[in-house]
Amino acid sequence: MILFTSTGLLVLLSFSIPVGIVLFLLAFGIDHFFSPFPLMRGLGQVIWSSSNSATLIAIPFFVLLGEVLVRSGVARRTYAALDAWVSWLPGGLIHANIATATLFSATSGSSVATAATVASVAMPQAEKLGYDAKLFSGAIAAGGTLGIMIPPSINLIVYGFLTETSIPKLFLAGLVPGLLLALLFMAMTALVCGIKPSLGGPGTKVSWERRIASLKDLLPLLGLFGAIVGSIYAGWATPTEAAAVGVGISFVIAGTQKALSREMLLESLKGTVRTTALIMLVVIGAYVLNFVLTAAGVSRALQDLLQNLGLGAVGTLLVIVLIYIVLGFFIETLSLMVATIPIVVPVIVQLGYDPLWFGILMILLVEMALITPPVGLNLYVVQAARKAGSFTDVMIGAAPYAVAMLVMAGLLILFPAIALFLPSNL
Repeated sequence: MILFTSTGLLVLLSFSIPVGIVLFLLAFGIDHFFSPFPLMRGLGQVIWSSSNSATLIAIPFFVLLGEVLVRSGVARRTYAALDAWVSWLPGGLIHANIATATLFSATSGSSVATAATVASVAMPQAEKLGYDAKLFSGAIAAGGTLGIMIPPSINLIVYGFLTETSIPKLFLAGLVPGLLLALLFMAMTALVCGIKPSLGGPGTKVSWERRIASLKDLLPLLGLFGAIVGSIYAGWATPTEAAAVGVGISFVIAGTQKALSREMLLESLKGTVRTTALIMLVVIGAYVLNFVLTAAGVSRALQDLLQNLGLGAVGTLLVIVLIYIVLGFFIETLSLMVATIPIVVPVIVQLGYDPLWFGILMILLVEMALITPPVGLNLYVVQAARKAGSFTDVMIGAAPYAVAMLVMAGLLILFPAIALFLPSNL
C-alpha cells in the first residue's frame, strides 16, 4: 500500500495533473484495491464534513487581505522605510528585501504573494544601483518563504485543520522561528557580502531624522498585524473573525493610500476566488485521501515500517526530514503538506513528538520547496519580476538561504522550545 501510494502520487504529478485531482484519483485507487470501505457510498458526506468548517473561512479572508495590500501601494512605502533602517549592514539594500518580506508576511499569509510584492518593488532598485542580480533575487525569493511561517499563515491554518491542532497555538509557535529565520537570512547575507563585498552593492548612510520620519510608513502593517494577532490572543476573536477584521482594516489602509477603487476591488476579489478555489480543492482532496488511508491502514503500515527499521525516534525523525527535503524538489508546498500529513503526522505522534512542534518543522521544510528547483514557485515569481537574466541566477542566489533553512531546522530539532515556548506560556 505504501509503495502504491508514493508511486501513484509521483506518477500522477509527473503528468502535470492538478494536485487536487491527483489526491482524489489516488484516494479512489487506494479505496478500490485496499480499503474495505466503499468510498462512493459515503463520498458526499466525507466532502461535506471536510468543507463544513468555520476555520476554513479564514482562508479566503487572508487571501483577500493579501490581494488588497498588494494593490494598495503600501509595500513601496514599507520598503523605503526599512531601507532607511537596515541598508547600512553588509549587503546594503538586500537586507531591506528580507525585512520587507518579514513585515509583509505578518499580514499576507502567503509566500507567493509576499515574494511577488517585494520583487515588484525591489527589482528596479537592484538594476538602478548595480547590485549582484543573483544574491539580490535569491534574497527576495527566500524572504517570501516567511509568508507561510510568520502568522497569520494559510499553510498553518491548513495544517491545524487537517491535524485538529489549535490554530492560535500554531500561530504563536511560528512567530519566534519565523523571526529567527529572518535574522538568519540577514546574517547569511552579511556573511556572504562580507566575504565578497562586490555582491552587496553600495551601502547607504541615513540620518536618524530620516529614520524616525520613516516610521510612519511602517505603522499600517504593524497596526494590521497587531489587530489580527492581538485580537486572537486577547480572546476577542477567533482566527476567522480576526481575518475578517484584517480585511476591513486593509480596506481602510487602501483608502488612506488613495488606492481604493472599483477596479481594484474587483481584481482583488477575482484573485481571491481563484486562489481560494485552488486551495480548497487541495484541502478537500487531502481530507478524502486521509479518510481512505485510515480505512486502508496505510498509516499503521508506515508506522510499522519505520519502527522495524530500528532507528529510534531521532533517527526516524531525521529520515522524515530527508524525505521532505527530497520531495520538496518535485512537489509544490501546499501539495506536499496535504499529501503527507495523513501519513507522517500519526507516525510523529506515535514516536512521542509534539504535533504542534512538528507543524512548525514541517512548515520550515516545505518552505525550502519554494526556493529549490525545479518546482520552487518563489524562484519563478522573482524571475518573472526581473524580466531579464536567466532562471539559473535566481537559483544560485537562493542557495545560501536554503543553507540557512537547514541550520534553522537543526536548531528546531535540538531546541524544541524555540517553537513551544510561547504557546506553552501564553
